[in-house]
Amino acid sequence: MMRALFAGVSGLQAHQKKMDVIGNNIANVNTVAYKASRVTFSDVLSQTLSKATAANSDSGVGGTNPKQIGLGVGVASIDMLMTDGGTESTGNTTDLSLEGDGFFIVRNGVTGSYMFTRAGDFTVDEKGNLVTSDGMNVYGWSSYSTNAEGDYEFDTDNEVEAINIYADAYNGNKKILSAQATENVVFSGSLDSSEEAIEDIDDDTEPQYTTSMTVYDSLGNEHELTVNYIKSDTNTWDCYVTYDSGETDTEGDAILTRVDIGELQFDEYGDIVEDDTSYPTTQVLTITPTTGATDLEITLDFTNLSTGADDSSVEAGEIDGYSSGTLEDISIDSNGIIMGVYSNGSQQPLGMIGIAQFANSSGLQKTGSGYYSATANSGEFTNGVSANGAISSGTLEMSNVDLSYEFSQMITTQRGFQANSTLITTADEMLETLINMKR
Repeated sequence: MMRALFAGVSGLQAHQKKMDVIGNNIANVNTVAYKASRVTFSDVLSQTLSKATAANSDSGVGGTNPKQIGLGVGVASIDMLMTDGGTESTGNTTDLSLEGDGFFIVRNGVTGSYMFTRAGDFTVDEKGNLVTSDGMNVYGWSSYSTNAEGDYEFDTDNEVEAINIYADAYNGNKKILSAQATENVVFSGSLDSSEEAIEDIDDDTEPQYTTSMTVYDSLGNEHELTVNYIKSDTNTWDCYVTYDSGETDTEGDAILTRVDIGELQFDEYGDIVEDDTSYPTTQVLTITPTTGATDLEITLDFTNLSTGADDSSVEAGEIDGYSSGTLEDISIDSNGIIMGVYSNGSQQPLGMIGIAQFANSSGLQKTGSGYYSATANSGEFTNGVSANGAISSGTLEMSNVDLSYEFSQMITTQRGFQANSTLITTADEMLETLINMKR
């Protein structure tokens, strides 16, 4: 009876702990990125009344099983359920949610230890730091390069560092985007093959088609260029560029500077003739600005031009370079790259958010406020890059608590507690009966 009494007590204690966990889950049903916990039970040490015996074939005696009395129940584990919660749309760019196994890396200043969170309700403070709701810095990378395809590549092999939207050691002041001189212009389109060829071309000959474009010098000043086309022979077009020289004539009209580009030759199918030294399809245009900027060295690429019996429609489809601009907005893509949007229409990377991954994320330890710390069983974190598009901007991960499951667990836990309470009461009554035998 004493064993039954103490077994009932252990049952009360175990079910009480389970109810505590259920209560905490329900309390955090609306907590951002909260991960629910579950409780599992296991029996405790059993008292052996008699050991098992083996059968004896000589005497014909059969074997017997051990006789054991269990001594109650205990909490075997309290596990975190690391399944993804649903997402809610907030429309706030710096609100981020994660899909799959990963955690945002945060730290309290430069001296604290790294912490990890799934709650992506981030903001930008007055100094430009990307921070959590309680001011912890969000970590990632700021150093990047541009590959041959024009894509940005962050040096994710480096140790993570606090992300600052406004300035960093690699890019300086990111609130202002310095001007970049135009270096490349790529033309596309077609020239009208039905145009009549002009034999004697001089500086006064009117162009049969023109393409206007805006380029920028190293100080961000705009320069308007006009590319002029005159058909000089069958499938051959003479090409030259004019631009404002910065001087005026006696009547006050702007004097244009003319730079001859050469001839563009097309074959009988209308395709431009490439790799011909007589008719180069790529030319370098040199302009000396009067603004005090350095000389412009602009590569003009006509490779994509063609000719046909349609109206001319040549455009400068791809032009690099831009004037200076100020930071107006930011965007964050699915890989965690933060792009700055500037007043001049240009964009520039401002940083990349790091993702921590663990060998056993369920082994992390909760430290409150939605943060986790690494433990001996979680392993140390590795820098992960969200190459699978796991980050969603403008959304937050919701709690993964399943209320229907929690309520059903609450019922079974309550019944288990009641059953163990009844067990204690019954054992007590039996003890009372035993004591009353002396009377």
